[in-house]
Amino acid sequence: MADPGMSVTPYWELTFDADGDPDGAERDRLLREVTGHGVRDLIVFAHGWNNDRSGATALYRHFFAPIPELAPKARIGYVGVIWPSMRFCDEPIPDFPRPTAAVAAEPGATPVPALDKDTRHALLETFPGRATVVDQIARMLDQRPANELEHFGRLVRQLVEVVPGGPQPLFAADTLAEGVPQSEPVLFTGGTTALCEEFAHTLTALRQGAGAAEFALADPWDGAKELLRQATYYAMKRRGGTVGERGLGPVIGQLAGAAPAVRVHLVGHSFGGRLVSFALRGLPDGVHTVKSVTLLQGAFSHYAFAARLPQDGRTSGVLHGQENRIDGPLVCCYSHFDEALGTLYPLASRMADDSQSIAGTDAEGMLDVGRLLGVKWGAMGHDGVQAVPDTQSLDLAGALRGPLAAAGCVNVDAAAVVKNGGPPAGAHSDIVHPELARVVLAAGRIA
Repeated sequence: MADPGMSVTPYWELTFDADGDPDGAERDRLLREVTGHGVRDLIVFAHGWNNDRSGATALYRHFFAPIPELAPKARIGYVGVIWPSMRFCDEPIPDFPRPTAAVAAEPGATPVPALDKDTRHALLETFPGRATVVDQIARMLDQRPANELEHFGRLVRQLVEVVPGGPQPLFAADTLAEGVPQSEPVLFTGGTTALCEEFAHTLTALRQGAGAAEFALADPWDGAKELLRQATYYAMKRRGGTVGERGLGPVIGQLAGAAPAVRVHLVGHSFGGRLVSFALRGLPDGVHTVKSVTLLQGAFSHYAFAARLPQDGRTSGVLHGQENRIDGPLVCCYSHFDEALGTLYPLASRMADDSQSIAGTDAEGMLDVGRLLGVKWGAMGHDGVQAVPDTQSLDLAGALRGPLAAAGCVNVDAAAVVKNGGPPAGAHSDIVHPELARVVLAAGRIA
């Protein structure tokens, strides 16, 4: 179907709620129309932290734009997945208009509330029914009351908690210890003051350059907003798994029944990478129409597909073996310029039983969170799939020369193009490049 605001056609959207329930009319339209459009290859893209439909569709419009010229003979259809995620509006995205909050945060600008209007709106939309909690959090961030950080932490945890008995708690873990999902991160169990101190020091280091900041005393309130940011992103990570397994996976199964000749190619950015990966776990038995999966700066554990973790042989990745559901490769694009995943992700992802602190552990007294915590708590989008035997490793030029492995996992160092963006996220959202569109086509053997 044509969309006047989209750069490609035919284009469909699939919208899911937080529990993975699809918009039935959109799903049925896709199932009904895809064959009539003569589609052979269907690229299904799931966004990461975008706070509304317009932000997601802008990403799809830009990313899809070069594909028709890159594969002029291919019969390609496009799907944009819309799911209830969010991002903080002070995070600039390379090549997109700068958000008002980011401009207001520059030195010399007129002081603004710690939570800008758009971010507050995004929180209210993402966590409905929590308006009072959001108001209290915003007020505390502005006032910074003495000796109240622990109360602030309780409010943050209250904001992102899910309804008991609902499906989302089942999708939070990236690893399993003897078959049991690992405990919650220290983000939800540790002392708020200590966590905010660590975030404050880390943010200072990111702003001054990697490894350039000494670990010195700082106002813990400087890290309080980052605690809120990481808590909401943990909720998005949990939600992405839910939507993938309970929502997108079953829809792909229905598509296989309605249009069995259509080859499906899943693409996910950030938590959208977790979403499309969990969709593999939600595929009905006997469905073999997924021909490739491409992860762009995937925001989940680099051990998610591992049979055993190097540091703990009793622990496996929650998606171990799911790459075998793909009739083709799982391609993971990563970049060391992604500061969100290289530094803040491992800091926030430590489990409740991990007591390692970042304070004073660097031999030179310098702060390098990624080096200290990244091996154990690192993310796909920072260093690729880990501990999966026979994983192919390529730089971007090598991936574009090809061929990619026909099956299994493929790591692609995309730092040659994924390199722009300031703190705190770095290059996390710098994914709109024709080279990455070419990787998607190569992964799916689309020509």
